Amino acid sequence: MIELDFPKLAATAVAGEPFAHVVVPGFVPPAALDAVLADLPALGKRGSFPVDAVKLGPNARALMAAMEGAELRSAIEGLFGLDLVGSPTMVTLRGWTGERDGRIHCDSLAKRVTLLLYLNRQTDAWARQEGCLRLLRGPDDLEDFAVEVPPVNGTLLAFPNGPTTWHGHRRFVGQRYSVQLNYMTTDDKARSELRRHRISALVKRLTRAA
Repeated sequence: MIELDFPKLAATAVAGEPFAHVVVPGFVPPAALDAVLADLPALGKRGSFPVDAVKLGPNARALMAAMEGAELRSAIEGLFGLDLVGSPTMVTLRGWTGERDGRIHCDSLAKRVTLLLYLNRQTDAWARQEGCLRLLRGPDDLEDFAVEVPPVNGTLLAFPNGPTTWHGHRRFVGQRYSVQLNYMTTDDKARSELRRHRISALVKRLTRAA
């Protein structure tokens, strides 16, 4: 079982600039983070991997289960004033960032809420702002940011999606672990994304077993 810092999450005020969000450093406490890091697979290529398609140790599996659990869903509902009952979840793991990553974008509106959980230790690269996610005031300038989130030490970032939830990061090439959890809508677009997610998980699982 992985203990996450739900009291800290519940006590975090929702920030409004440049859009509604919460940042919770240490949501995965240090001892738990060490255990999870030891259980993550070596992902040496870019892309998002469905968690069912990668080999995880028991602590990493416990973390993924907690991310999809009722306690986190309830906490996010309370913070943002949302009703997420019936919203399907989609969870992916990234372990490598390439030159094409970090471009300014908004997430698909089929994703009601995005949560990003960062599973990296502090390094000089993050201190130089490489690979640190920026919450942006607009779609055109990566330097016009209101908040910058270093992807380290079990930090959780959560925000409801919208047409102006612009974000991106400066170029970074290398290992950069993050878990992305989305609470999805139930429309056709969301069902299509979830179907692609399941197919991707199956294909990658079969490829791993071959």
